[in-house]
Amino acid sequence: MNTPNKLTVARIAVTPVFLFFLLAAFSHHWLIAALVFIAASVTDAIDGRLARKHNEVTALGQLLDPLADKMLMTAALLAFLKLGLCGVWPVFLILLREFAVTSLRLIAAAQGAVIPANIFGKIKTAVQMVFTGVILFWGELIERFGFLKLEFARVCAGMIWIMAALAIVSGVVTAWKAKKVIDFTK
Repeated sequence: MNTPNKLTVARIAVTPVFLFFLLAAFSHHWLIAALVFIAASVTDAIDGRLARKHNEVTALGQLLDPLADKMLMTAALLAFLKLGLCGVWPVFLILLREFAVTSLRLIAAAQGAVIPANIFGKIKTAVQMVFTGVILFWGELIERFGFLKLEFARVCAGMIWIMAALAIVSGVVTAWKAKKVIDFTK
């Protein structure tokens, strides 16, 4: 297994660790969860660049990389839902987009076509990672110092709605591109 794929597998492996710390009930669990999340997010930025730079792009990596991203973000969203930081609808919309885009990519692959990532999907992923990091660090600040507590849930919910809107936009763009490469009569 090459280094980029090892980084992707590491991101999958730390996802339950991240979830454990985020939902734990001890001092600094928000901070530890934030650090684990950031480490996992950094591997996402590194693995693809390494694979392309060293000509180590593999079918396994192309399958596992988006799966690792989805697992990490799904863990964060489900924890935020459990912690009362968002409602079910934005989480549903984000997950709906992920399932739909993955399905379209699988159909395209079965027909020998590729639906490449687009700028909207990259923006969506970047915003999800940044907003999740902000929420995690804010949670630590509240736990540690107690300030801005009243607005925390409201701002978190707003950020997650923005994430949902970006997910829908990138999903629509991907679906539009998919109709150009997929033969839906098969």
